[in-house]
Amino acid sequence: MIWPNQTMVNEFILLAFSSLGQLQILLFFVFLIAYLFTVMGNFLIVLLTNIDKTLHSPMYFFLQTLSFAEVGFISSIVPKMLVNLLSEEKTISFLGCRAQIHFVFFFGAVECYILIVMAYDRFVAICNPLRYAVVMNRKLYVLLVTAGWVIAFLIGTIQSSWVLSFPFCGSNTIFHFFCDAPPILHLSCTDTYRYELFSLIITFVALFCPFLLILFSYIHIVQTILRMSSVEGRRKAFATCSSYIIVVTLFYGSASLTHFSPKSDSSPGNRYLLSLSYIVFTPMLNPIIYSLRNKEGKVALSRLIRKQKF
Repeated sequence: MIWPNQTMVNEFILLAFSSLGQLQILLFFVFLIAYLFTVMGNFLIVLLTNIDKTLHSPMYFFLQTLSFAEVGFISSIVPKMLVNLLSEEKTISFLGCRAQIHFVFFFGAVECYILIVMAYDRFVAICNPLRYAVVMNRKLYVLLVTAGWVIAFLIGTIQSSWVLSFPFCGSNTIFHFFCDAPPILHLSCTDTYRYELFSLIITFVALFCPFLLILFSYIHIVQTILRMSSVEGRRKAFATCSSYIIVVTLFYGSASLTHFSPKSDSSPGNRYLLSLSYIVFTPMLNPIIYSLRNKEGKVALSRLIRKQKF
């Protein structure tokens, strides 16, 4: 169906930082440093979990997958944002926009799913330690991760295909620093209610339901830890879970503020400022949290450094 005022859109203009003038150069270096730190930190986790045999366990396999997803998530947004900060024409092609939406939803869904699986892993390890090796066998944890990638791919494909299938009328300007669904829907000249309802359901399933499952698991974990007779055992159990709890709090706290109510008429300025927290800064903090609060990780890093010296 051809709409009366429909226009062919070959590219979108991203104007989030266009009014900042020379300050864009400072933002370029801030975001570049944050991006490089995030990529290097997460790849260091991947390297350690692969070469150090003491880290060949389900928990570190899930952590490795989470690191891959975080690198993919931030890489689908930040490089193009850095280019636009230094460019006069802050544009992204239609196909580039579709790819960006796909990978944002894809890697974001992978992160949500892996956080659930990591909570289940800790639940089995602490609440049923004698059965841990039997329950969390290699076949199961590889299957869990594979299922997460497949489900996330389907979510990303459906979302990116649907949001760009609407007719656009007039302006192709987006007040954001990447192709996010709500500001694109704002350009549409047709009713987007069905998509917004579907998006709300997906957001609920991908954010709120996993958070409830994680909360349920950790209530049981904390109850089990408090029943331990050994003070040292309780300390080790809490130390094992503390890094994960901080990461989950940062991830869900920042992402839910932006995506739990995906209305096309929400304030674009508020949306892109909130988006910076979970797109740029939260992934940067995760490697720090896992390296500083994880004794096994610090020991593995020390061994790697000693090997390189000799």
